[in-house]
Amino acid sequence: MLYHLFNHFSQLTRRIGFYAWDDVLFRSVAAALTSFVIAIVVGPKIIRWLMKKKIGDRPEFNHTALNELTRNKANTPTMGGLIIILAVLGTTLLWAKLNNPFVQKAIVLMIWFGGLGGVDDWLKLTIGTTNRSRDGLKAWEKLVFQVGGAVLISLFLYRDFSNIPDGIRLWLPFYKYGLPIAKWMFVLVAIFYISATSNAVNLTDGMDGLAGGCLAMMSMVLAVLCYMASEMMSRVSSVTWASYLLLPHIPHAGELSIFYAAIVGAMLGFLWYNCHPAQVFMGDVGSQPLGAAMGYGALVTRNEILLLIIGGVFVMELISVVIQVSVFRLCGGKRVFRCAPIHHHFHLNGWSEPQVVVRFWLLAAAFAALALATLKLR
Repeated sequence: MLYHLFNHFSQLTRRIGFYAWDDVLFRSVAAALTSFVIAIVVGPKIIRWLMKKKIGDRPEFNHTALNELTRNKANTPTMGGLIIILAVLGTTLLWAKLNNPFVQKAIVLMIWFGGLGGVDDWLKLTIGTTNRSRDGLKAWEKLVFQVGGAVLISLFLYRDFSNIPDGIRLWLPFYKYGLPIAKWMFVLVAIFYISATSNAVNLTDGMDGLAGGCLAMMSMVLAVLCYMASEMMSRVSSVTWASYLLLPHIPHAGELSIFYAAIVGAMLGFLWYNCHPAQVFMGDVGSQPLGAAMGYGALVTRNEILLLIIGGVFVMELISVVIQVSVFRLCGGKRVFRCAPIHHHFHLNGWSEPQVVVRFWLLAAAFAALALATLKLR
């Protein structure tokens, strides 16, 4: 909105010497700051509204010791992801080019998965409004909408890539040539990544600030990748960062840097209220769209494999649940971890909640640094 307004009065703004609005990097920084301020301002209002509606968490685990450790979290307002969605969407509408196809799909994805998570939270956390149980949406219902959203996004994204040679290739770390990929395979990869990342973030959202801090670092890396995928190294050179680093070149993907910078700012603003002891929890309304957005960023920049490194903490959490459930079913009730996801395992082993969160943040920072380091290794 602001970009298009400045563009409309471009002659006037350039006459007075203000042309920074046309630079993606400037607008990304502005987006992060704007999103942070929006989250800080709307946070208390949304928390009060959630408390008024009595939308509070009731953590229940199939583990007596863990229930005892988390009993002080009872009735803490949930659905705090509304803070993040408002901040991200509001900021993106302000600073991004709204005619950019990648930005348009990012907005649709946030609304689609945010709506899915919101319905699930509402059914779980409100009593007496429906005949459903407190389990919210059934697993197959969530999966249908996750897959449906992923299919729509991937089909339109593949169409956008029809004239971009690097877009219809699968790119591997440490290898400078992309591998051709068929449309059906592209759609399958999209379904897997968007569904897996949305569920992985949902599983990680179990401690004060844990998912938020890790998402902020992951979003920062994706903002860098989007910028490098299309932007020039300088205004006086026609050389792109992609060609210099032998990365896939995706024209116009740089505009998504604003979207992911907005997520970084929103997460920092949300952590203001979500840090230990949390005043509000993210809920599915936040974890579902944010997780899907991480998978979407990897698809646009063609860094699906690299995402496994960028989101190393979320991969750990998801794998720990898969291992725990598989071993439990195959070995007659045996367990590998004291509790899954794995952050609960460390909590039960004596780490305090802030220790688990900060140590996982450090791991997330290390994974992010490792992922960026691989960009030059081709």
